[in-house]
Amino acid sequence: MSERNVRKPLKRIKSGAFERRFAMAKAGVVASTMFATQSAGNLFRDKESRQERQKEILSHQTQYLVDEIGKLKGSIVKIGQIMALWGEHFLPEEVTTALHTLEDDTTTVAWPYMRRVLENQLGLEKLADLEIDEIPIGAASLGQVHLAKRKSDGKLICLKIQYPGVSDAIDSDLNTVANLLRLTRVVPITEEFEEWLDEIRMMMKREVNYEMEKESTIRFKNLLKDDHRYIVPEIFEEYSTGQIVATSYEPGLNFNSPEFLGLSQERRNHIAEACMELCWREVFDWGEMQTDPNFGNFFIRLGEDGAPDKLVLIDFGAVREFSAETIGPGKLMIEGAFKHDKKLIRQALIDLKFMKEDTPDRIIRAFAEMICTAMSPLLMLKNILHQRIYSTKKGNISGLKAT
Repeated sequence: MSERNVRKPLKRIKSGAFERRFAMAKAGVVASTMFATQSAGNLFRDKESRQERQKEILSHQTQYLVDEIGKLKGSIVKIGQIMALWGEHFLPEEVTTALHTLEDDTTTVAWPYMRRVLENQLGLEKLADLEIDEIPIGAASLGQVHLAKRKSDGKLICLKIQYPGVSDAIDSDLNTVANLLRLTRVVPITEEFEEWLDEIRMMMKREVNYEMEKESTIRFKNLLKDDHRYIVPEIFEEYSTGQIVATSYEPGLNFNSPEFLGLSQERRNHIAEACMELCWREVFDWGEMQTDPNFGNFFIRLGEDGAPDKLVLIDFGAVREFSAETIGPGKLMIEGAFKHDKKLIRQALIDLKFMKEDTPDRIIRAFAEMICTAMSPLLMLKNILHQRIYSTKKGNISGLKAT
């Protein structure tokens, strides 16, 4: 079990606003100095070797920052994870490669520190009911998960324990990240980037609300109880608090595991269809979906002896409801793309305030073509589309025909 985490566990988390800002400021200064010093020594190389060395310097600088981010936990790590996912479109490869190391397990926190959290939240009497593995099975930005066994019946339970102080540090952390990025100049700070940070702020405040996560898990379990393609963990109320979510242990494979990648195309198609249908049902049937773009929230449980493979869904901390103002135009856009109706797409873009009435037609046509192209792979999932595309006027299934 000691092989799960190769990084040395943290003895404690820096939870105070000042010490967190100081730690990131120090990391930014060190990284910037490192970059400037090494870049100066690179000036006298020939052009080809200079470019290669500059990439190495950037990679080293970013990895140093990522390692320091991982130690702080909280919002800062979440921003790094999301930048890893979307950064491939606008960040250097060396930066995204380093950021991807935050997507799996970040640095863990030592057991004595986490034990004190459990004692404060559950009390010694309830803790006596459980045998808890001191080594976490997973560590993320907001907390880590320890596997426990209930002594009375041997039931395996996952205890997701929130790190102390992370909920109070969200606003300070986001401001610190913005200042750090300005200092190191890793990404350009634009108005769009500021809006993105505000979106992260709202998402983080939902994620630290463990009562809301518990309710979302129960709700999704009920919604999917009759569909045997999905597994949603059971909630154990007696071990859940404002800083702990206790669920049943639901093992599975990662999407990038050799076992999953080695499956036949037919079985992978079955899993992909289950993922796609879940997305459609979340948005168009239920009006809410899990918005944390992290593949660590999904596992695959392989079927045995001909049984179908199943999708294991965990971590409902970032479930978000969609307003009618968003869902309505969204449905209209999907319907327009499905029908290749540029007028419907144009109206949807205007309703979403993505474009204006006076936006040139050539721009709208270009976006409409892009949306239709993005939708084209979904035509293979005709049954899903027939069931899930709704008419915005009638509010029910429109019975569209594939073209």
